[in-house]
Amino acid sequence: MKFIVRSKRVFTSARSCTAPRELAFAVDEAGRIAHVGAPDDVIAACPAATPVVDFGDRFICPGFHDAHLHFFHTAVYNSPFVLMHMGESEAELVARTREFAATLPEGAWVVTQGWRDYRWDPPVPPTKRSLDEAFPDRPCAMCSGDGHTLWLNSRALEELGITRDSEPPAGGIYDRDASGELTGVIREAAAMELQPRLLEWLSQADFERAYTEQMARMAEQGITSICDMSLMPLPGCDFIREDIYEALDARGALTLRAHLFPTLLDDMSRLERLQERYGAPDASPLIKAPGFKQFFDGVSSQHTAYLTEPYANPRYPGDRGHLTVSAERMRALVLAAAERGHAVRIHTIGDGAIHAALDIFEEARARFDLPTQGRNTLEHLENLLPGDIARLHDLGIVASSQPCHITLDPGGPERDLGEERARIMWPFATYARAGVRQAFGTDSPITPVTSMNVLYTAVTRQDPVTHEPAGGWLPSERIPMAQALGNYTLGSACAAGRESELGSLEPGKFADFVALGRDLTACSPDEIQATRVLATYVGGRCVYEAM
Repeated sequence: MKFIVRSKRVFTSARSCTAPRELAFAVDEAGRIAHVGAPDDVIAACPAATPVVDFGDRFICPGFHDAHLHFFHTAVYNSPFVLMHMGESEAELVARTREFAATLPEGAWVVTQGWRDYRWDPPVPPTKRSLDEAFPDRPCAMCSGDGHTLWLNSRALEELGITRDSEPPAGGIYDRDASGELTGVIREAAAMELQPRLLEWLSQADFERAYTEQMARMAEQGITSICDMSLMPLPGCDFIREDIYEALDARGALTLRAHLFPTLLDDMSRLERLQERYGAPDASPLIKAPGFKQFFDGVSSQHTAYLTEPYANPRYPGDRGHLTVSAERMRALVLAAAERGHAVRIHTIGDGAIHAALDIFEEARARFDLPTQGRNTLEHLENLLPGDIARLHDLGIVASSQPCHITLDPGGPERDLGEERARIMWPFATYARAGVRQAFGTDSPITPVTSMNVLYTAVTRQDPVTHEPAGGWLPSERIPMAQALGNYTLGSACAAGRESELGSLEPGKFADFVALGRDLTACSPDEIQATRVLATYVGGRCVYEAM
């Protein structure tokens, strides 16, 4: 045995207990848990010289698993190369960006992430005019907070070859003013197509540095696993960089488990090559490729999420958003993947997209066996038809949600969807009563990778920064901490198809765990965010320890 862990407060899994208790578990040389039980029994079952790490009354639980993020942009956007800032207004953000640009090397693009015009004062869409005044000779690209829109200056448009006569790709939009001139705002598929070109000035060493620094920040948050999700549905634009993970792993610098989900295309060879490589007997246990990602609609705040009925504040008659690909096209992709045994995770925000995706998964389940690696999953699920909650359970679909999305746009759901539809949004408690398997994540860089914020928001339904609204938004959908922990650990492992290896502290599973300074299941909601991570272990290896 490698060592024994003991504590008076061990939370093994929401599946097996709702309160921590005094336990010990032994970690073998392969980084897996060999025994779990009363401390004296575990110690007696191990060789006499086995070291014991005694955490006293520290709270021990499975490592947190971010079930949905985009690691490339999380790492790069949190590096010195990009400014993360929403701005109080267009003018304030541009002024802040000018200051930031002075720190960049010559020849670098000026790139920011985070603007949300509906939260500005005044809440009006930006145009290239302000950026042209600030950066007349330097390309500047501002990525929106939801990741679906770009705001570019004229120099960036020129570098990217976009002119007044250019036509956007299918599913994309170039905003124009009344005279037909480009405003510099580019949406959905058109924005996604351009994303890879904004950071071409960075080197491989820059990317590896950004990944290493981001993993260190995540270890401080107690995060031991991630699902790195394709950012875009276009070929070559998923930003899943297995080369970076492999380079770091080769030198022992990979400090979390990375589950890679590239875009589902007609050609499935990329995923299959990854699965062959990472499934080999001598493959690293830290990198897996469990399945595919696809995109079915956009976001509600921009009226690109697909609804069954028009928006409450339509921008044109019959405005219900739109699917990014036709239902028939999505059906063909998912059925082809299912026939080859591949799991698919689909971006679905509007109730129309969710319903159509469930229809497709229902057909796939009837015609083919379950996936051999991951689990079929719906991502985001912001508003649902009431009957589709039971269908999630009946079809065995994982509901992958990001709790910190709940308060990104205060009042937005009521504004866009109306009071009645807004009552069925991110229904965590309703899911639990219906037996729906849930997974939690952040969708970073859309919201920060902050584990205590995820748990706080799930439990309180309040914003992690403002702590509004008092009592929580849709408070009937608050869940107990034990359930939140289960969703953020075992539930996320299910989304990755690794519930037999990860997500709880049980014999045979990897020893991925975190030690916290406070018992989250017993503390008040006001204490959650102040809880410190004291140590993080991945496969029995300590990757973070508080000073």
